[in-house]
Amino acid sequence: MSRQIITQGGKPAFVVIPIEEWRRIEATLEDREDAAAVRAFLQNPTETFPDVVVAAILDGTHPLKALREYRGMTQAALAKASRTSAVYLSQIERGGRQAGRALLAKLGKALNVDPALLDGR
Repeated sequence: MSRQIITQGGKPAFVVIPIEEWRRIEATLEDREDAAAVRAFLQNPTETFPDVVVAAILDGTHPLKALREYRGMTQAALAKASRTSAVYLSQIERGGRQAGRALLAKLGKALNVDPALLDGR
């Protein structure tokens, strides 16, 4: 490997390497980051969701609706479990209203998900 060392004040400050060598190093670092992320997940696994749920959210479905349907709950059942009204949930799912932190916490508990996943903003 060829390299050039640039000094400042008599001390090495920079190394110039061929671009192909840098790309190889960059790919290796990225692979190591990915492997570390997988190890961290395996040590403390969290729930994952099917692609259809994620795709629905990315396509514009409100996260509350996508996760409620994934859990197999009706709006009425979720409203009862979170002590709110089905009409209010419908308005949230359509984007007409936003749930506050307290309601998001209740909805998260009822759906067994992190409340932050339900915020459609």
